[in-house]
Amino acid sequence: MATKKEVLKMAQERGVKMVDIRFLDLPGIWQHFSVPLEELEESSFEDGFGLDGSSIRGWQPIHASDMLVIPDPATAQIDPFFEEPTLVLIGDIADPFTKEPYSRDPRYIAKKAEAYLKSTGIGDTAYIGPEAEFFIFDDVRYSSQTNGCSYQVDSIEAIWNSNRDECPNQGYKIRHKEGYYPAPPTDKYQDMRTEMVLTLKELGIHVECQHHEVATAGQAEIDMRFRPLVQMGDQLMWFKYVLKNVAYHHGSTVTFMPKPLFGDNGSGMHTHISIWKDGKPTFAGDKYAGLSDNALYGIGGILRHGRSLCAICNPTTNSYKRLVPGYEAPVNLAYSSRNRSASIRIPMYSASPKAKRLEFRTPDPSCNGYLAFAAILMAVLDGIQNKIDPGDPMDKNIYDLPPEELALIPTAPGSLDEALAALKADHEYLLKGDVFTPDVIETWIEYKTKHEADQVRMRPHPHEFFLYYDI
Repeated sequence: MATKKEVLKMAQERGVKMVDIRFLDLPGIWQHFSVPLEELEESSFEDGFGLDGSSIRGWQPIHASDMLVIPDPATAQIDPFFEEPTLVLIGDIADPFTKEPYSRDPRYIAKKAEAYLKSTGIGDTAYIGPEAEFFIFDDVRYSSQTNGCSYQVDSIEAIWNSNRDECPNQGYKIRHKEGYYPAPPTDKYQDMRTEMVLTLKELGIHVECQHHEVATAGQAEIDMRFRPLVQMGDQLMWFKYVLKNVAYHHGSTVTFMPKPLFGDNGSGMHTHISIWKDGKPTFAGDKYAGLSDNALYGIGGILRHGRSLCAICNPTTNSYKRLVPGYEAPVNLAYSSRNRSASIRIPMYSASPKAKRLEFRTPDPSCNGYLAFAAILMAVLDGIQNKIDPGDPMDKNIYDLPPEELALIPTAPGSLDEALAALKADHEYLLKGDVFTPDVIETWIEYKTKHEADQVRMRPHPHEFFLYYDI
């Protein structure tokens, strides 16, 4: 963790010419502006830099637009892509008059979640390990107009190109749902993914593995080693930035949309969580799958609040194209060891107590990581505090259950509207410790409804013309 003086010294030693200040809007997209190095002084880490909060999605009204972004010296990195040496600092948002942290700053919400965990005495560290899947495409085109809408994505790997004239077409296309681990030349993106991994490593991000994922057309996964909650929130932002820019420099494009293809697997973000106290894991015990009582209660918390969690962990209309019963996504709110058809899995790769964790498989990578990780932790803590019984594990393949049994298992919402309604009805657990404020919840629901759910609901869908034009 660098200090203010160390950051300034590093900038001089590395020949830095510009400083890039980064923060993110409420939906979760990185924003930035740059200043010459001489504008960064020790006082900048307290005084911050001014910005217009009314121009940031989900933030301030225009009559109260002035905000500060205060760079955090602990986040200092050298950008791996800019032509001129550029120091990157992630900032926290504050009121320019009171210097109070801004309630809608996602990073601040994540910080409050960590502080609340410590205040409960349940633990002092929440470790988070997300597995963010993504697609690498060679071409993407889309349009949404008053009189028409369309999209098209393409990939050299895609099975739909098996008969395309590629001068020559060498075959080696990935059939639908057969993209898990094929070796080159079928896997076309090994070198690109390796470049992504090595760039992440240069930034100090510990990567455990990279591989092709199940779908055709360049679906992939790169796994980061678990880190404390806020640190992982920072890393997820770097992760998305690095992957997009490496692909862009190769003439390709990366998307974290959960469901860009019809009829093949979508991209999830299975999220591992464990709570530690005084350097020891609290989720290891002698109960089911080697879990402790607190771990089981934590499962109970996620299951009880699973539908409202989806409004934050699966926050786009596209998320619910992936969360469809009977397909690959874990929509059933149940738990099991090893069983990937349950929304919560207890990984059994290792018997070590340090490896005991919960894997919440419903989230997807369209989420704002700071908010999603904080919300999952708050659900786990609510389960522990209220000793919520998760019920019996589901060790059968849920997809093979008879309809009468399946009907008894609660499921994730079927749309963003349903998820937002669930959040509106069930968010008290998020308000504990002032982690999420009522203002944040209300703004989130209003923004997502007005700018996303309503916008998609009101538009004709291209497939409706296929179904109904001649009606």
